[in-house]
Amino acid sequence: MKAKYFKTLAVVLVLTVVAAIAVSQTMRRGHMRGDGMFGGPMMGYYIHKLDLTDAQQAQVKAIMAKEKPTIQPLMLQMAQGHVQLREQVMSGSFDEAKVRDLASQQSQAMTELIVQYARTGSEMVQVLTPEQKTKLAALMNEHEQRFMNRMQGKSPEATPSQ
Repeated sequence: MKAKYFKTLAVVLVLTVVAAIAVSQTMRRGHMRGDGMFGGPMMGYYIHKLDLTDAQQAQVKAIMAKEKPTIQPLMLQMAQGHVQLREQVMSGSFDEAKVRDLASQQSQAMTELIVQYARTGSEMVQVLTPEQKTKLAALMNEHEQRFMNRMQGKSPEATPSQ
């Protein structure tokens, strides 16, 4: 039971990261274009690897468009907080109370983003066929393993092939 819980949690977290990358790339470019279908290389990677039908692609685009008005202000809040933190660091005088306040604001915005990304990812998974879901889980597990290897300082040879 515990293993299934952690596996489900890992899938949700990876979907969250994928959605975050897609949205951040979309916002940076100003509209949906770029390496991936939604401007993010990871989203494009997963979309192309899953061989979505045109109908599925349209559904995923609609989900992203529906969530964009909720996610975009949160991304803007995160970006503004990042700028404020950088300004605080560059000011030359450390104000711990100010930094803690900025960190708290960033934490609240990130919490909301994670919830939104999980919601969006959950909606997108519902569009997939059982075979695509299985393939997505395998892709995400591979990505997670490569990430964990990098975080542990393992050599590229230790990562599974792409």
